[in-house]
Amino acid sequence: MNTELQKQDESIEPVQELKPIPQYVEELVVKAKQASRKLASVSTAVKNQALLTMAEALESKTDELLAANQIDLDAFGADPAKKAMADRLRLTEKRIAEMAAGIREVAKLPDPLGTGPAMWTRPNGMQVGRVRAPIGVIGIIYESRPNVTADSAALCLKSGNVCVLRGGSEAIHSNRAIAAILSEAAEKAGVPAGSITFVERADRELVPVLLKQDKYIDLIIPRGGESLMKLIAEHSTIPVVKHDAGVCHVYVDVSADPAMAESICVNAKAQRPSTCNAMETLLIHQSIARTLLPKLAASLRSANVEIRGCPKTCQLVPEAKPAGDEDYGTEFLDLVLAVKVVKNMDEAMEHIARYGSRHTEAIVTADYGRSMRFLKEVDAGAVLVNASTRLNDGYQFGLGAEIGISTSRIHARGPMGLEELTCFKFIVLGSGQLRE
Repeated sequence: MNTELQKQDESIEPVQELKPIPQYVEELVVKAKQASRKLASVSTAVKNQALLTMAEALESKTDELLAANQIDLDAFGADPAKKAMADRLRLTEKRIAEMAAGIREVAKLPDPLGTGPAMWTRPNGMQVGRVRAPIGVIGIIYESRPNVTADSAALCLKSGNVCVLRGGSEAIHSNRAIAAILSEAAEKAGVPAGSITFVERADRELVPVLLKQDKYIDLIIPRGGESLMKLIAEHSTIPVVKHDAGVCHVYVDVSADPAMAESICVNAKAQRPSTCNAMETLLIHQSIARTLLPKLAASLRSANVEIRGCPKTCQLVPEAKPAGDEDYGTEFLDLVLAVKVVKNMDEAMEHIARYGSRHTEAIVTADYGRSMRFLKEVDAGAVLVNASTRLNDGYQFGLGAEIGISTSRIHARGPMGLEELTCFKFIVLGSGQLRE
């Protein structure tokens, strides 16, 4: 044999056989559970230093992250039908800088752990109190957006929770690179190994197995499309806080200021249409539709928005395409907008109740009474008056980074910041009290 070929052959390491999925998953979650007991007692100072180190590490590895992301983008392709998802997948220097800035903002936030109402004294002399504590191990299953890896790791770390991150296969190289950088930086700063756990394997069969680990994982937070939500609903034995589709509406009431309505609607639809808090349906009162809708439609068209409207909309905006019933329940995540002219606010709210996803709803009105009624009667995680739906966001609400926008009713609703990643536990200080 040729000596050089023999050397090359000897240098090739044998391919390691992959562990069976159940074994692989169990080993990950067991380590995560072990780390959670240690992380719960890590001081605020250590956690904050770890977050600052993580942010600095991301910025210093920008070229490495962009290279990993390009592999994902090349594999994803340039199909126009998947433009919105490609935008969510893409990393840029600016977005990496924003991820790092978000982590630094989390470091500045107060530590939620240990806070709670003042203690009270019972007749037998024992003191009882309730304080915030970590949930434990949080499994986050998400699609497309690599920034979710950084946001989730930062929020979970600050709130004393171990995160088990399972991103989509379309972003596997990006997520793997981000998680590795963050985990290494956190451990160097004194955080227990395993506190940021990333599921390296992209096997589809892995998720149902992960969703059965209720002995080790305390909460599942999904972020993705309808098919992911359905999969989790069918398989999870772990409590779930949903981050469901964002079929968001803006209702322009009869008393709305035209200039305000126009600026809010254009921003809500076109500022970044691929996000879950972008407006997908515009509802407009019939009394102002004739004067406002043509001008508003022109502004939307200038932002390259395609309008799909009801018959009245198509009469007032000849360029609009007729809307089908399915358009009113669709999360387009693109520069496409469904429009409907309604008789009154009651019809608008009925439409929202029928087609909305209880994510974000907004009204533009100058009538205080109607705005208060809209706030009380419309069912959503966030309801806004005279403001863009794009403002339903952890940063914009002053919560710091968010782990998602919950459409669930129990435990947390709306943007989930640090406090939403904790639970309460009771503490008792006694001096020998017994139950009689």
